[in-house]
Amino acid sequence: MWEFWRRHKRKLYVSVGVCGGGYILYKFYDAYNKRISQLERQLAEEQENDERLKAQMQMHFENIQRIANTMTLPHTMLYLSSRVAEELDLLHLTDKLIRGKGGQSNTLTPSEKLELWDRLKILSFTRLVLSIWAMTAVSLYIRIQVNIIGRHLYIDTARDLGGFQPEDADLIDQTDEQQFLASADFLSSQRMPILVSNMQAAATQVLRGKQLRDIFNASVLDETIMQILNMFMSMGSPHHWVDYLMPEDIRFHRSPESSAADITKLDQLMLETRSVLSSSEFGNILEMSLRKVVEGVMEDMKGNGNLPLAKLLPRVAQISPLLLEEPSRNRFTQIIQNIPQVEVFFTLLYTNMSTS
Repeated sequence: MWEFWRRHKRKLYVSVGVCGGGYILYKFYDAYNKRISQLERQLAEEQENDERLKAQMQMHFENIQRIANTMTLPHTMLYLSSRVAEELDLLHLTDKLIRGKGGQSNTLTPSEKLELWDRLKILSFTRLVLSIWAMTAVSLYIRIQVNIIGRHLYIDTARDLGGFQPEDADLIDQTDEQQFLASADFLSSQRMPILVSNMQAAATQVLRGKQLRDIFNASVLDETIMQILNMFMSMGSPHHWVDYLMPEDIRFHRSPESSAADITKLDQLMLETRSVLSSSEFGNILEMSLRKVVEGVMEDMKGNGNLPLAKLLPRVAQISPLLLEEPSRNRFTQIIQNIPQVEVFFTLLYTNMSTS
């Protein structure tokens, strides 16, 4: 036995070493495989969670759009329609013209008739173009609102369910939400008189050289509407029209000693909304939407071409209320919603990707 050991001990040492090394390598390999399997499971779970999150966000996004179209927008459009009718009532002018026809006791002089017709011309186009702009801007503004607040509420809920909500997190409460959504009526309740005044100034400048006997075809009418819109949009400072849609930037009224902690959740929502409205991307979306709505107006005006301007004015006046109808009957709000670039813009806004 001792002789056997003496002759083969080196072989035995080598064999034991090989076996021991193999065992260690096996354990290492086994641990490596287990770790790889664990990482693969984690990756699969993360991918599954990502897909679930994407599906939930998509469903929530679609719900948010439905809320905007079926609840928020109808109320705002009804109020907007009533305010436009109040501020730009044309009946008193048409009544005067009817009562002032020859043969009646209150017959108008030629100069008085001309003045009334000129005012009717200006106010008819003012009402039409203002309705185009206000309907387009307000419908887009509301969709900005519901997408911003929808994203914030979704994130707050996801954090809460996941147990990741910081103790000092500034959540959106019901009061903040109601006040934020109520700002959609700011144009109708606070800015309508100044909007009417400025739109009327733009219409007056564009229509100054156009006589009641001038023949208007579709091309001239389209050009006239766009000229008034462009004149209005170019008035004042860049993005001046944002101030028609929402209150002034709250940062203008803060003292130098104020800190970020003094800004409420409602302030944050309003600042985020103003930032989106002031972005070049939204400017492009607004311009594109206005162009599409004007194209829709021109489709409704078919059959009214090659008429003297005086005979076209009743049709111009009639189409204005259609622009501010309740959304379920309003084909112009649907035109805006169906613009592919608009859908992409709000998808990016909801997912908080860059829109500025």
